[in-house]
Amino acid sequence: MHTVAVLALDQVVAADLATPVEVFGRARLADGSRPYRVVVCAPAPRVTGAAFTLIAPYDLSVLGEAGTVVVPGCSEGSPPPPVAVLDALRAAAARGTRMVSICAGAFTLAAAGLLDGLRATTHWAAADLLARSYPRVTVEPDVLYVDNGRILTSAGAAAGLDLCLHVIRRDFGSAVAAESARLSVVPLEREGGQAQFVPHTPPPVPRGSLLEPVLAWIEENLDGEVTAARMARRAGMGERTFARRFREQTGTTPLQWLLRARVRRAQLLLESTDEGVERVAARAGFGSAAAFRDRFKRVVGVTPTAYRAAFRDCRSGST
Repeated sequence: MHTVAVLALDQVVAADLATPVEVFGRARLADGSRPYRVVVCAPAPRVTGAAFTLIAPYDLSVLGEAGTVVVPGCSEGSPPPPVAVLDALRAAAARGTRMVSICAGAFTLAAAGLLDGLRATTHWAAADLLARSYPRVTVEPDVLYVDNGRILTSAGAAAGLDLCLHVIRRDFGSAVAAESARLSVVPLEREGGQAQFVPHTPPPVPRGSLLEPVLAWIEENLDGEVTAARMARRAGMGERTFARRFREQTGTTPLQWLLRARVRRAQLLLESTDEGVERVAARAGFGSAAAFRDRFKRVVGVTPTAYRAAFRDCRSGST
């Protein structure tokens, strides 16, 4: 039997903690046997959450026998992980234990140095902070989860459920994972590359910079012909100088920024209107419905039609 140790720290998020306990605990093989033994451990017997107190039945020593360690997220402003926790995680990883984080649990893995040189994700609202705090980690804010083999990270609590099902599928196959999904009343369809559904704040604008008027102009003209040359002329720079300064101040290229802005415009239209794909493509500046479908799927991870259906399902409370 494979032991899954769920690590609880002070200010642990209840949903992040419950997800692996429930999903791995409900898993059953074809003969009805349990493939996982789930244990909850903590550095101290009593853990204080945002609205509850947990008595952890196991201490950190159980990490030594676990095949998988799950690190849930903690609330904003929670204390840093104790040194003993970081040491225990490093020791477990060195033995080949699989490490899984849910939401802000990625910060704990990063603090232990386990994400250095790897791709990782976390909740979109904390992605920038994770990237700034741990520059050796390649943060991917727009996916549900990232599987590096022995180190896996996920976005929010719902994406953590997707990742747990992904782990079960890796361990015991699709049939066992599908049954676990059925018991959890969720679909076994969301892949890790699917984008997180984020609010429609515009791409970052460097306030007070020389580029700010240009970026505002782009936002106002997304449905028109916006080229790198026109952007440079609006900024009063040569194209090479403009491209260099743009990357320095925004972290991306002018055309990548433009694509991101157009995709976000399309997301808003798909969610808030009943306009057809062709009309959405035109209003977001993609030129043709075919180009829109291709680029939207590459950025978001799903088709425009699937995105519209998923978002409306989420708003109605059915997923």
